[in-house]
Amino acid sequence: MSNTNEKLWTKDFIIVSIINLIVTLIFYLLMVTTSSFAVKEYHATASQAGLATGIYIVGVLIGRLFTGRVIGTVGVKKILILGLIFFISTTGLYYIHAGILFLLISRLVNGMTAGITSTATGTLVAQIVPMSRKGEGIGYFSMSSTLGTAIGPFLGMFLTRFTSYNMIFFLCLILGAFALIIGLTLKQPVMKKLTKAKEQSKQAFSIKNYIEPNAMGIAIVTFFMSFGYAALLAFLTFFAEERHLITAASFFFLVYAIAILLTRPFSGRFMDTKGSNFVMIPCFILLAIGLFLVSVAHSGGLLLIAAAIVGVGYGNLQSGAQAIAIKLTSPERSGLATSTFFIALDAGLGFGPSILGAIQPIIGYGKLFIALSFITILSLALYIVLHGRKDKKLIRIQPYHKSLGHH
Repeated sequence: MSNTNEKLWTKDFIIVSIINLIVTLIFYLLMVTTSSFAVKEYHATASQAGLATGIYIVGVLIGRLFTGRVIGTVGVKKILILGLIFFISTTGLYYIHAGILFLLISRLVNGMTAGITSTATGTLVAQIVPMSRKGEGIGYFSMSSTLGTAIGPFLGMFLTRFTSYNMIFFLCLILGAFALIIGLTLKQPVMKKLTKAKEQSKQAFSIKNYIEPNAMGIAIVTFFMSFGYAALLAFLTFFAEERHLITAASFFFLVYAIAILLTRPFSGRFMDTKGSNFVMIPCFILLAIGLFLVSVAHSGGLLLIAAAIVGVGYGNLQSGAQAIAIKLTSPERSGLATSTFFIALDAGLGFGPSILGAIQPIIGYGKLFIALSFITILSLALYIVLHGRKDKKLIRIQPYHKSLGHH
């Protein structure tokens, strides 16, 4: 057993966590600003705006697939630095106004570079954290993602009100450049560990071994339950403008994140002691209620109450579903289970806005969120059929919160 006093908060650990925070922050900042940018600058339809938002995540997925296959041979630090250079370069493409098709290509390519970079930070942190503090270290590292998912949309919606899109893109470039500068100071992990990472990443990310059959049920549930959050990322700005709730909407994701940070420690413990149904079923119901409250919100107060309820619901559903995916598989296949979970999540967040954007002009934003509330209830029914009814048999196999290695 390794020494439990091994240092966790090393310079490299802090730097990798900051880089991950920055990349996640830019990811979500652009997620909430791209749809309004596409409409205002390119007169895009709701479906095109949704596609411009979601295609980024398709790019992230492609980037992950590519990186997983080469990271062991190229070297994790080299991949991270190259990823950051390309990430900054492709962020600059937003300044080129050459039509909606060019914007879609730019978003796809920029997403691929984000996928490369985030895969590198995830692999690198696994090399840096001492074995005796692996769970604790990766838990802290994953909080950088959680903070990024909160600060990014908050900044995006706030800046959209007070500055130009060019200034928003400039901020992304400055943050990316800072991440690159501090990334250059990282130490290259030793080769022995890198070889292990190579084997794990090949197993987890090579196309022929990408899907873990045992995790497919919860992955299908994840795909459908992510539609509500995808709609909030893509369309909350438009909805808020329509209802004159822009000020409250700019704080939506901040309240959402605070709700996650306050409840996630408890939800992890409850999943360990009482089983996933004890957490997942109420969280599906809370997400459905939160989306319904968004649909009927005509005051800032109600919109922010909805944000907190959505945070408790969706925030814990996402971490819970990832834990279930890992719990259903043997420890040596946990990387594959995580990959299966993320391909479903990426697909839901990536294609959801485009699908929903095609429906929105027919029913409007208010009814769209009501429809998503019903989709969430259907996702709950799907969860019960595919996992919930057999959950009691699984409670003691492997603690849920110890299964989590990513936000």
